[in-house]
Amino acid sequence: MKLSEFRFDLPPSLIASRPMPNRDEARLMVIHRSTGVIEHKVFKDILHLFNEGDVLVLNNTQVFPARMYGNKERTGALIEVFLLRELNAELRLWDVLVDPARKIRVGNKLYFGADESLVAEVIDNTTSRGRTIRFLFDGTNEELTQTLNTMGETPIPHLLGRQADEEDRSRFQTEFASRIGAVAAPSAGLHFSRELMKRLVLKGVDLAEITLHVGLSSFRHVEVEDLTKHKSESEYFEISDQACDLVNGAIARQKMVCAVGTTSMRALESAVSANQTLKPLNGWTDKFIFPPYHFNIARSMITNFHLPESIMLMMTSAFAGTDFLREAYAEAIKEKYRFYTYGDAMLIL
Repeated sequence: MKLSEFRFDLPPSLIASRPMPNRDEARLMVIHRSTGVIEHKVFKDILHLFNEGDVLVLNNTQVFPARMYGNKERTGALIEVFLLRELNAELRLWDVLVDPARKIRVGNKLYFGADESLVAEVIDNTTSRGRTIRFLFDGTNEELTQTLNTMGETPIPHLLGRQADEEDRSRFQTEFASRIGAVAAPSAGLHFSRELMKRLVLKGVDLAEITLHVGLSSFRHVEVEDLTKHKSESEYFEISDQACDLVNGAIARQKMVCAVGTTSMRALESAVSANQTLKPLNGWTDKFIFPPYHFNIARSMITNFHLPESIMLMMTSAFAGTDFLREAYAEAIKEKYRFYTYGDAMLIL
């Protein structure tokens, strides 16, 4: 497949800048691969689309306030520092993105906070925008974490066209988030309210939690026309014995396994056993899924409406079928569905 096959015209007005007031009242497009039927519903209608014994696989990663602003030494230039992941807690080393990158070189110091009480030194260049920084901090690791949480902002995408506010601290987070480590929300999971999850459980639907900490892959643009030459950045994931028991039990009983989001699907496809079941595993995955691809575990997927040329769109195309998804997206644009992180949802059956 070629990158150009995933281009389409998306009106900017369809990119949702804010979430719906109620999580489970976003619109839901249901597409049926076997029949080609497209239905228009509300997200909480999934209660009637899953049955006892079915399993929804949820990514319980938790977003941390990863966006910080510091001032460069001497010039005072304002620099955005986007924390990606901690490399070494003892040495206070972090992998970050900086913007504007052209102003930041090895040896530069950055000062954070109104009183410039937190200082970081750039010690390495990793990519065009990537840097490794060391925080020069005298307190404990716990105190540093608290300081970063206080100074950091909720890392909503710049494409939303606004600054993060207090509402984003809760809404750019799923209701089941419990494992801190992501720099972006697993957006399909944002539609689940506590009430909807309770009603699903009462119906007998199992909720299997796995973890994949969303990292740089969600931000990096594909820059090659030949998709076989693209390499995704690695992201850490964990799949427990308990999650495997729920998923494999559903497979054995020929019940529906649904991946909630492309991140859940990526984790599932990174832990497939030799007999095509799910195995407990933790580690790093750089799996990049694009058409054609045979999916091994999930037989349905909930996902948001994605941007042109994004890796999330490519995975969704592989699952739904490229032509069918193109038809569904044309329908979504015609019907003014909301796209991107805070947008509406699609259920692929």
